Amino acid sequence: MSKTEQEKVGKFIEEYLFSRKNIKLIILIIDIRHKPTEDDKLMYEYIKNTNKPYLIIANKADKIAVTKVDERVSEIKKELDLEDDEIIPFSSERKIYIEDTWNNIEHRSEI
Repeated sequence: MSKTEQEKVGKFIEEYLFSRKNIKLIILIIDIRHKPTEDDKLMYEYIKNTNKPYLIIANKADKIAVTKVDERVSEIKKELDLEDDEIIPFSSERKIYIEDTWNNIEHRSEI
């Protein structure tokens, strides 16, 4: 995607997130295997500034060792400069962490 297209998409997303009144929950999905990209960081800032409920899901947790999941979540929190926000690991392939994810979605969308 060209720089011009990226700017258009960014403006569209920002306008959408700030102007829609019926959004109950925003979910940011990032890849647990990698450091957050600049786009991930920018999207997190957009989401945080909307003052709407949100949840960060670290997908592809099945692609790393179970013993490394907490470590990667901590590293992602540090990269995004998160303080109180929670990151939920998730794997759609192996269906791990599903109950915790749904509980968080239900709880946060009621706020």
